[in-house]
Amino acid sequence: MTGAGRGELEGTVRVSEIPARATGPEGPSDGARAWARAAAGASRRAFAAPAEDARTTREATSAHRDTGDARDARSGQEARRGHEARAAHEEHDAREARADRPGRAADAPRPGGEAEAPCGERRADASLVPQDRGPLAPAALTDPGHWQSNPPGSLYDYIKVASFSVGPDGLVEQWSLRAERIFGIPAERAIGMDPIEAFVDPDLRERGRRKMAEILDGREWTGLIPFRAKSPQPSQRLRKTTSAGDAGDTARAGRPEHTEDSDGLAEVYVMPTTTEDGRRAAVCIVVDVHTLRSIETDLAASQSIFGQSPFGFLLIDSDLRVRRANKRFSSTFGGTPEDHRGRTVHDYLLSPEADRVRATLRRVLETGESITDMHITGFVPGSDQRKHWSVNLYRVHSGSGRPIGVAWLAIDITARRAAAREAAAARRNLALLNEAGARIGNSLDLETTARELLDVVVPGFCDLAVVDLYQGLLAGDETPPGLADGSAELRRVASASAVAGAPFTGGPAPVAVGGVHHYPFNSPCADALRTGRPKSVAPEEGSPIQSTLAVPMVAHDTVVGLAQFSRTKGSEPFGERDRALAVELAARAAVCIDNARLYRREHERALILQRSLLPPGDPEASGLDIACRYLPGNAATEVGGDWFDVIELPGHRTALVVGDVMGRGLRAAVAMGELRTAVRTLAQLDIEPAEVLSQLDEIARGLGAPGGVAQATRTAARKPRDADLSEVYLATCVYAVYDSVTRRCTFANAGHLPPVLVEPGESALMLDVPPGMPLGVGGEPFEEVEVELPEGSLLALYTDGLVESRHHPLDEGLQAFVGALTDPSQPLEDVCDHVLSTLDTHHGEDDIALLMARVQGLPADSVGDWTLPREPRSVGRAREYARAQLLSWDLEPLVDTAELLVSELVTNALRYGEGEIRLRLLLDRTMVCEVWDAGLVQPRRRRARDTDEGGRGLQLVGLLSTAWGSRRTPRGKTVWFELPLPGGDTALTDPAEALLSLF
Repeated sequence: MTGAGRGELEGTVRVSEIPARATGPEGPSDGARAWARAAAGASRRAFAAPAEDARTTREATSAHRDTGDARDARSGQEARRGHEARAAHEEHDAREARADRPGRAADAPRPGGEAEAPCGERRADASLVPQDRGPLAPAALTDPGHWQSNPPGSLYDYIKVASFSVGPDGLVEQWSLRAERIFGIPAERAIGMDPIEAFVDPDLRERGRRKMAEILDGREWTGLIPFRAKSPQPSQRLRKTTSAGDAGDTARAGRPEHTEDSDGLAEVYVMPTTTEDGRRAAVCIVVDVHTLRSIETDLAASQSIFGQSPFGFLLIDSDLRVRRANKRFSSTFGGTPEDHRGRTVHDYLLSPEADRVRATLRRVLETGESITDMHITGFVPGSDQRKHWSVNLYRVHSGSGRPIGVAWLAIDITARRAAAREAAAARRNLALLNEAGARIGNSLDLETTARELLDVVVPGFCDLAVVDLYQGLLAGDETPPGLADGSAELRRVASASAVAGAPFTGGPAPVAVGGVHHYPFNSPCADALRTGRPKSVAPEEGSPIQSTLAVPMVAHDTVVGLAQFSRTKGSEPFGERDRALAVELAARAAVCIDNARLYRREHERALILQRSLLPPGDPEASGLDIACRYLPGNAATEVGGDWFDVIELPGHRTALVVGDVMGRGLRAAVAMGELRTAVRTLAQLDIEPAEVLSQLDEIARGLGAPGGVAQATRTAARKPRDADLSEVYLATCVYAVYDSVTRRCTFANAGHLPPVLVEPGESALMLDVPPGMPLGVGGEPFEEVEVELPEGSLLALYTDGLVESRHHPLDEGLQAFVGALTDPSQPLEDVCDHVLSTLDTHHGEDDIALLMARVQGLPADSVGDWTLPREPRSVGRAREYARAQLLSWDLEPLVDTAELLVSELVTNALRYGEGEIRLRLLLDRTMVCEVWDAGLVQPRRRRARDTDEGGRGLQLVGLLSTAWGSRRTPRGKTVWFELPLPGGDTALTDPAEALLSLF
């Protein structure tokens, strides 16, 4: 017998007939017995004759076997008889299998495969193996299409089944190629081996030999056997097979399943057979259990995914017909999944769309190129609504890699498409609103603002539009008659039309732009003005207009007018989305129109107040970074008396002032302006903060009296019981003086809110400054508090409008303000914006003033400080100190002038002062020189006569410096002068010219 018989048994047995194994490890499975009976008659003959090389090996290992020569002589004849018998048995088994499965569909999957053949040979019976296609008619049995030598797919592509035979001596007699791949042992080594010794664990070999003896006595056996697969030799790893009958397994046939020694588990069915000479033998069929379990798991997972998928799933065969559909797909198109078997895309889609989809399916099947997110449109049974699906297509292959169809995965995107359309409409509306925000309100003119609104909506939103505003509001009245019931007179300020010959009438009679009219009480337009809600206006009979919206224009909870938008016939009527868009457009235009109206009325008043409230120019201070904000109250609350100021003092010191005059209106604003002017005047006198507030208190008490403070006091003493006809002015104020050299700040408070200090790395806190009585009360002194401010700390002064409103008590506002000051290192402008955005600053009930300062003391190298004894030599030393310090600051142009002036001031301190003399030079935006002594007499400049030898020192100081002066200190006085830095806006005075001007 030739070597072709080694693989025939595997190829001719149909795996579809193999049931699951028995639960017991020793009992034979029914499927294994049925399978064995189907092949038992032919298997013995198939393995009757060995190959030449196998025979040589067997003779070398089993000398007592004497049947080889006889088999050799009869090999050709036996091969032909085995071939014929096998074909007869297989045809018989196929008919029995089809009879056992009457319910199998004709187009069910066709497992099966060809028998293996050694290298270089083709199986002689490959064309005689019928494919399992169910019951066949007699005509079908002769149809060549049902008998294939190269099947499209087989379960043998997935499972591992092998066979070998055991001779009467218990040794391997035949060894198939699949056995080589499973066990990793080539036929040359396997033939003649004892299977018990080769594959069974040593502990089980005795039991295995007893079973083998029973089998050779004629008993069948099936069960699970653990085995150890051997590592193949390098030559075995490189073996190839050229089996023409199984091209898909060409590469796999020569590649062993195991590349190293490993443990396996096999289900083995052993069938007793009889040799020609009557001796007992056996045929063994082996199935790799691990592979079967993996296939079972994969099939279960596939069934679960296919059955539970939320998407419509189809398997389409190579004829572009539905092979299988899941429940999701059938629930959409009706019926059960089996009802869709055999249908095409033309059964679901209309012709043009179906042709496109069919062409796409064909392209995917031919090229293998996947299609992602292909949109198709169609209808489902029982519905006239157009549906949209997103379909993904990819080609499906068999286990051998052959294309067998296309997978169809679809999801209903109808809702998504509708949402996309809604989103597109929303984007158009947002674009229109964006355009409205950019184009409306660019002018403070009422008519221009109304025309800007119409330029936006016509023709992008409607075909015709008009704008009517209350006539009383345009004239300056806050509440014109009829405003509440919508019957007040309106003036048409703008009109636009995109349709020729279709002007907007707006009532029984056309109204021209600039015309004054009113709507009837029961009209939709009057109803819209009364309720503040948009109303639909029915078109007039015979009018080209088909839809009109009357939208009230509301600004700050006040209706200022009415806008009407109309669409002509042929356009889409207004919907709810259009109504909301119209309300938003009208509201934006209303705010701009109301702002223009208020601006027209308050323009002049605002100009006056701004000049008196804000410091001149941008506030600057030595050693401080300043930022400020002022928010006036709304028009309904009139103007308050809040103010703030930043005043530069000698010696690089700065006065910070925040105050609030009680009351509202222009009179309160005027009183605030007087107090602000008085503060600046008193600050220039360089007196202490408490004394400044005392003087302000006297001034505030005299503001309401025609004769001032003294007249008011005398009048009150003479007529204590008479009604005081003069108006009482009360104000709160906090006054602080900051020294940039020492970074110390002195506070005095007259009934104002406490300052807030934020130190680096610390939480904000309110400084404990005695509040004192408000200005204008009189009779109470004011106290001072001196605080050293750390470098980089933040100081905040404010008015009550920032922290108090009708809905927020003062305590809550103060806590919120302190909590908003969290990071003093941020830019001051950002800190101010953060505070205003965090607190409730839009109530408009009162003015808001906010002054913030970051401490930046003078560096140590910008200060020169010396103490001089009271002796004549101190004058020369003072000049030397001044020259050296100025040269170190690169201020050589100031050396001569500074030396002259320092000499004059130190000389005066020696002649007229007391105690030690202190000289201090300060460099910041200017250079300041200070001379300190313990004398209390303030220097006074006088004009010297031509004959006087002295008296010209202070005159010389005044001529050569930009400013000079003196101030009291706790221990004496300080005389100072200031020089501009080179390269600045102020030029230095030539000392020679100054001296000549004195004479």
